[in-house]
Amino acid sequence: MPANLTADYLAAEQVYKQAQTHEERLAALEQMLATLPKHKGTEKLQAELKRKLSQVRNESAKKAASHAAPVYFVRREGAGQVVLIGPPNSGKSQLVCRLTHARPEVADYPFTTRTPAPGMMRFENVPIQLVDTPAMAAEFMAPWMPQVIRAAQMSALVVDPGDPDVLDESEFILHTMEGWLLPPPKLLVGNKLDRGDTKESFAALRELYGDRFRYVGLSARTGAGVEEFARETYRCLDLVRFYSKAPGKTPDLAVPYVLRRGATVQDAAAQVHRDFAEHLKYARLFRRSDEHHGLMVERAHVVEDGDILEFHAG
Repeated sequence: MPANLTADYLAAEQVYKQAQTHEERLAALEQMLATLPKHKGTEKLQAELKRKLSQVRNESAKKAASHAAPVYFVRREGAGQVVLIGPPNSGKSQLVCRLTHARPEVADYPFTTRTPAPGMMRFENVPIQLVDTPAMAAEFMAPWMPQVIRAAQMSALVVDPGDPDVLDESEFILHTMEGWLLPPPKLLVGNKLDRGDTKESFAALRELYGDRFRYVGLSARTGAGVEEFARETYRCLDLVRFYSKAPGKTPDLAVPYVLRRGATVQDAAAQVHRDFAEHLKYARLFRRSDEHHGLMVERAHVVEDGDILEFHAG
């Protein structure tokens, strides 16, 4: 043991021996090195402390990297997450800019979007998250696209019907998703319908694909049709809204609770408060058209969009 070790060094050494985390070991080693007397008799100990410091720092960096979310990860927010996919220059980014406060880069050249760009769209009083993604094309495909699409509740295929290659581009994307074992898009969006004969081209696409998709025609540039896009997206997500009402009180109709279609009064009670679900006896159902006369419903009653529920515990 080198001579002249200070009490501060010995205390830091004791902390190091008892440390249980990388952070604690790192702090103790730094304190040991700072308080170690610097002379010829401690040179080997200085080198050993520096080696240990480097090792702990590397381990901490690897641990932090392993817990970091990948660059393509988009945390779900709102009532549902919808990924917009499409060929180059289909106008996905412009649609996200039109409907949300997000500002993905918009340009006339292909592959402008390089990473997922989320933004919050509102359908009436329901927030729905849109995620813009890089274009999908045979010449280039972001390798993480399957993970982004799989993580969302649904995808919407955005195309430019005026593009002479629109059918080949759409078929490429649909076949690629099939190869990834992903569900097909629920919504086919014909963008740029303010230009030329794109409406006729979009009608031809609809006739070709039939009932494989739901359809919305719009112009992200002018805003025509974007409200219908929000409505169809909400429908495709299979969501229902309900509002909670305390006995004798007026319901707050500004902020709804949101459930999957097919959910029951029991599920709705759990959404409001766990105790409601555990002790629920029945609920009174009110309609917005008649907020004064409630109908008693059982726990298994299926909630419909716009229901107002007053919960009663047993």
